[in-house]
Amino acid sequence: MYAETAFHEVCQTSDVSPDQPFRAELDGEPLAVFEVDGAYYVTQDMCTHGPGSLSEGYVEGEEIECPFHQGRFSILTGLPTAAPCILPLKTWRVVVRDGTIYIGTPAGGAAP
Repeated sequence: MYAETAFHEVCQTSDVSPDQPFRAELDGEPLAVFEVDGAYYVTQDMCTHGPGSLSEGYVEGEEIECPFHQGRFSILTGLPTAAPCILPLKTWRVVVRDGTIYIGTPAGGAAP
């Protein structure tokens, strides 16, 4: 487990639903918060291919479709799943406590 001070509050679980991501910001960086099967995931909000905001995208199962060009990513891993996306999303480790979503250090991927 990570040190308590390594986590930053992002939003409340009530801000997110399975079919509606939530856009949050941490230190000026836009984030997309997702709920999949009762678990929460956080990725960068901006698509790695273009100017699309993933928090405004279409959720289908475990994937998010960019509203700009319909490329897709795995919400669980940040990996691209459909062209034209080829670069992974930056993702964060997530902890939920008392209805609050916190993120720790980046878990993977790379910001554009």
